[in-house]
Amino acid sequence: MNLKIAVLPGDYIGPEVMDAALPVLEKTLKKHGHALECSVHPVGGAGIDACGKALPDETLAACDAADAILFGSVGGPKWKDVPRDEQPERGALLPLRKHFELFANVRPGLLLPSLAQASPLAPARIPDGIDMVCIRELTGGIYFGRPKQTTTLPNGELEAVDTMRYRTSEIERITDVAVAAARARKRRTICLVDKSNVLETSVLWNKIVSERVAKTAPDVALTHLLVDNAAMQLVANPGQFDVLLTENMFGDILSDEMAVICGSLGMLASASIGAKKNRFGFPFGLYEPSGGSAPDIAGQDKANPCAQILSAALMLRYSFGLNEAAAEIEAAVRSAIDAGTRTADIAFGGDAVGTGKMAAEILARI
Repeated sequence: MNLKIAVLPGDYIGPEVMDAALPVLEKTLKKHGHALECSVHPVGGAGIDACGKALPDETLAACDAADAILFGSVGGPKWKDVPRDEQPERGALLPLRKHFELFANVRPGLLLPSLAQASPLAPARIPDGIDMVCIRELTGGIYFGRPKQTTTLPNGELEAVDTMRYRTSEIERITDVAVAAARARKRRTICLVDKSNVLETSVLWNKIVSERVAKTAPDVALTHLLVDNAAMQLVANPGQFDVLLTENMFGDILSDEMAVICGSLGMLASASIGAKKNRFGFPFGLYEPSGGSAPDIAGQDKANPCAQILSAALMLRYSFGLNEAAAEIEAAVRSAIDAGTRTADIAFGGDAVGTGKMAAEILARI
């Protein structure tokens, strides 16, 4: 397999962590008998500086021609005076999501046992660390439903309306992503989070997800939790979760709660997967670290490259079906950290290594 990747490093620490991730990706693919073809393009603030816009036309064309996008981080104070809709985040990420119909957000929550100090939870609650993934529907629900408006009533009061709306097809396709995620993991368990005791949309979610899993994935176990209980359970007993599946707003909230209990954003990868298929018949996706561009540490060899490296592993898993190669990258990251190699964000006052050293330790374990 020859993987054609559009590489968009972005701004500040974006190029640093991307430079750390690409050798790991290339070595892993070579070991497993695959080739990597990368083309690097400006995006975000770098796109504004180079071409006058956050998503240059040539960058978008390169993404169209690729099998997947490996994204860095965009934005920062240098471009704070750019008109809001043209700023790096709004002007790059949102158009990419719209252009490629990236309807599924995949966000793993990973806290290695050796990094338990990074979590605000008591160690007794996370004896084995945390290893789950949240699958969030990204393009439907209350954020996009119509009508969405504020009106003035005859008595002068203001009334605001948001509409929660979902279709069977939207629920089925995000369920399929959750099934693929579960099948790539040992426990093969999905927990559907909804509010089916109150909301009609949640009743529909419950019905469609249950039918879809029973019909297409009898090898995957499905459980159910109401969203308020799920929020409590994430803190009380996070180890019970494998794959969390939920609609847009609940996923927005729960994935941030998950990020907090997992400690450093420097360890958290993410993916946005679309309806479009690449040349190999797998979902086209955009893969990026969950954290930002961190201008305060840019150029200082301090950034944690693990989230970018783990994002590359997600890309292999979801956009190419290379589960063994993805697992090898993930194991290399675990091994390096378990051996005591830590960047400053996960060193807890102990000895810290730089971006390059962390990447080299991971690369050596491939």
